[in-house]
Amino acid sequence: MTRRRMFFKMLTYSLLRRRSRMTVALLSVAIGATVLLGMAAVSYDIPRQMGREFRSYGANMIFVASGEEALLRVDAAQRAAALIPPDELIGLTPYRYGIVRVNMQGYTAVGTDFDQAAKTSPYWSIAGEYPKAGGEILIGADVAEFTKLAPGSSMTVTGRAEDGTRFRLDAKISGTVRTGSVEDGFIFMPMPTLESLMGSSGVAEVVEVSIAADETELKRIVSEISREVPEISPRLVKRVTQSETTVLSKLQALVFLVSLVVLVLTMICVATTMMTVVLERRKEIGLKKALGADNRRIAAEFLGEGLFLGSAGGALGAVFGYMFAQAISMNVFGRAVTIDWRLPLLAVLISIAVTIAACLLPVRRAMDVEPALVLRGE
Repeated sequence: MTRRRMFFKMLTYSLLRRRSRMTVALLSVAIGATVLLGMAAVSYDIPRQMGREFRSYGANMIFVASGEEALLRVDAAQRAAALIPPDELIGLTPYRYGIVRVNMQGYTAVGTDFDQAAKTSPYWSIAGEYPKAGGEILIGADVAEFTKLAPGSSMTVTGRAEDGTRFRLDAKISGTVRTGSVEDGFIFMPMPTLESLMGSSGVAEVVEVSIAADETELKRIVSEISREVPEISPRLVKRVTQSETTVLSKLQALVFLVSLVVLVLTMICVATTMMTVVLERRKEIGLKKALGADNRRIAAEFLGEGLFLGSAGGALGAVFGYMFAQAISMNVFGRAVTIDWRLPLLAVLISIAVTIAACLLPVRRAMDVEPALVLRGE
């Protein structure tokens, strides 16, 4: 029988003979790997998941005209949007404002692109539906309450164009919008409709942009747009970007702390189990040394057991960790988590490293066993 076969036979016999203790150690490693992979996967995917959640609070960047210009060109905003990575750009919504009257009462009319507004302002609560035709409008909840009008009703809007001529628009109310902010007092209409009333086109007061990126990437985009499109002044909505950065950093710090605690507890459990095994096998270790086994072979046997526990427990934990991460993501974010293929491999390697580290003290104790004292029963 070769030395390698003998080694594996002794290793297998040792594991099977103490299968209850080894099962406990194996489960400890598996639980540690499960939590580690689950937390790592969630931490890895948190920026994407939380970024989507924060986008529900509105745009995180706005475009306004640079210098003393009051209006910016929409085509300039489109050129600026082309500088944003397509996979990061969620929506780009222009807004143009005008003053109109309804039954002699003045209101702010807002022209916009409703398809894009649904992306950059998903927090809008719509009763009814967005306008789909030029003769349809969307009114704020305060306007609806004041005028006693509801979706399906008609509204006559009057005002003056930029050249001083009067205009009149008989529109159908397609829905009402409630945000709890200034939008509740506005009258929204498609951008082409407001442009035809005002007598000019292709301009807007502000363009709201929603981008799925962290604060560092947003600052880079701002710098690039300022340099490449000088007629636009891009600005970050700090209440959104800073809140997102703060929340993400705290969540990732919490995930790191939980993972660290779990790894320490795993190491303690494995070290305790292996120390107990060493104490139980003192006579066996002493006999092996008396027969000529050196410390290197004794250490190799215990480290082999640790390697098995780390590999098997890490692989088992990787499987359950994937399910654990999916459960967390579905319950918290309502969508599946994306797990990089390197994370399970990393979880297995860390499990092996932690298990080997936990075996170092028991191995040192095994190497210190004196054959003469043990065989005399001392």
